[in-house]
Amino acid sequence: MTHIVSASPAPISIAAQFAHVETWVFDLDNTLYPHEARVWPQVDERITLFLSELFGLDGLSARALQKYFYQRYGTTLKGLMQEHGLSADDFLDFVHEIDLTDLAPDPNLGEAIGALPGRKLIYTNGTRKHAENVAGKLGILNRFDGVFGISEGGYTPKPEQAAFELFFKAFGVDPRKAAMFEDIEKNLVVPHGVGMKTVLVLPRTPDPFREAWEQTAIASGHVEHVTDDLTGFLRALN
Repeated sequence: MTHIVSASPAPISIAAQFAHVETWVFDLDNTLYPHEARVWPQVDERITLFLSELFGLDGLSARALQKYFYQRYGTTLKGLMQEHGLSADDFLDFVHEIDLTDLAPDPNLGEAIGALPGRKLIYTNGTRKHAENVAGKLGILNRFDGVFGISEGGYTPKPEQAAFELFFKAFGVDPRKAAMFEDIEKNLVVPHGVGMKTVLVLPRTPDPFREAWEQTAIASGHVEHVTDDLTGFLRALN
């Protein structure tokens, strides 16, 4: 179990640092399950396939366009909507049509989440249906009090501040009494800025489907804690 915690002004326990938290917010993909389950890679591959079929591109060209949209707009979907007027539902239905066979139930994670005091919420740039399918297969869906997906956010994705504001309003979240668990470092900038406790969740072993910079511990003010063992970290809070 690895907990990498950034330096704090006083040597207080992790549990004490989260004692004020009333709402626990979890990203979904690559946060609540290990990359070995091959959930996100399937979504990623289907995004490329969607672009290939939509524009008549070869795989490499479709992949390059996908990266362009992601870097400029935060998600491929937003780029397609902004530049081509694409129907969001058609895209989301297609890319989330995946096989969850390799995703195993995780009762230990469910118990650790369930033991947290207060509300537990999932906030994802995927669809609510995708989140419910994945959390259901993990056996942890009943541990959560709500799910907020990309459509609930008006198709505005994390890390945009407007997206977080819609999320806070939808669930009446006071960010000063909340914590955010994410696998993407840039998605913690806004949460930290509005007062949330922030935890970066990294893979235990290198994920071959992601860039190296996406799975490296970040020494930055908006990343307060880093862990490669979410269950162990949550148990420490209890």
